[in-house]
Amino acid sequence: MSFTPHGKLGMGGAPLGNLFTVVAETDATASLNAAWDAGIRHFDTAPHYGAGLSELRMGASLRHRPRNDFTFSTKVGRLLHAAQDVPAEAEGFLHASPFRRRFDYSAAGAQRSIEDSLARTGLSRIDIVYIHDMSEDWHGPAWTYRMDEALRGAAIYLTDLRRQGVIGAWGLGVNKVEPCLVALEHATPDLFLIAGRYTLLDHTALAELFPACAAKGVKCVLGGPYNSGLLAGGTTFNYEAAPAEIVARAQAIAAICARHGTDIKAAALQFCAAHPQVAAIIPGGRNAAEVTQNAAMMAAPIPGALWHDLRKAGLLPAEAPIPPG
Repeated sequence: MSFTPHGKLGMGGAPLGNLFTVVAETDATASLNAAWDAGIRHFDTAPHYGAGLSELRMGASLRHRPRNDFTFSTKVGRLLHAAQDVPAEAEGFLHASPFRRRFDYSAAGAQRSIEDSLARTGLSRIDIVYIHDMSEDWHGPAWTYRMDEALRGAAIYLTDLRRQGVIGAWGLGVNKVEPCLVALEHATPDLFLIAGRYTLLDHTALAELFPACAAKGVKCVLGGPYNSGLLAGGTTFNYEAAPAEIVARAQAIAAICARHGTDIKAAALQFCAAHPQVAAIIPGGRNAAEVTQNAAMMAAPIPGALWHDLRKAGLLPAEAPIPPG
């Protein structure tokens, strides 16, 4: 890997695009300031998040910070087009900026997307660029065609930008492991942002993706460490209402955490961080309190017996690395 993000704990920007809930400007600003005050120096966003709203908010906060003191990542793969008839809710985001999204994984699309992101944020550079959502959950069976488009277009363009030193690294930002495996075979990514596929509830990345990444020297950034809310006291799993069997599993984990005096959110974050292929974890935060709590959970002491009990109950794979202690 040619580029390492600042620190193990970062901040994901989807909530700042009004994902599921409208976030006031004052709360967005306060959450970003709280992240900085907590020592967080890794910030991730995307044009998709609020149709540019998250990028606008992050840029307003970060462009006054010393540029070499933080890692900033955003994504390509969707272009935004001004529109007058944008619905109040689009793809989970409420009252987003007045733009419609259009998928474009070409080199020209990636170039324009980066130029637009720099304009929205006001930042002098982007450290990490992820190609966003060329996976089955977004494109159905046609995802392989989209993947081919990305490999022939955006991936080649980003590889050239990396060679020139314009960006520090590139990879994929997806919710599925299959595109990452394809990229490892046909391109030279530096890292992957994989959301929800390595958590206390979902260990999909453990068996194949992490070993494949280790063989190529590629790291992973983990989004969705709370599986979109269920591991943080919410009711959603992978951005939808959680199935009953998943709720029961989360409740069993929470009961063991409670028995050991541990907040399940602390266990969720620290479990993710324990794997050697994980470069960073980027939970989101809608306000200062949530961001400050994430930082506290990352540092909270957890007894080693908790991990033993989770394994004994069949809730963690025996081969999953656990935090020391």
